[in-house]
Amino acid sequence: MANLLLAIAMLAVFALTGGGLWLIIKGGNKKQGSLMLVAAAVLLANVLIWSIPTKTEITNPPS
Repeated sequence: MANLLLAIAMLAVFALTGGGLWLIIKGGNKKQGSLMLVAAAVLLANVLIWSIPTKTEITNPPS
């Protein structure tokens, strides 16, 4: 279940990045585009934090 949620979060990162860049480049609402890029960066950081293995997972891998 956790892997599914991480995958959905990564899809959201791609969508937020693409939408944010599109808003900035097309001359739309640049403030909203930059906020979308910030949201994508925060979500990416969360995914990276959740995917880092802990010390117990390294010594005792899940079966």
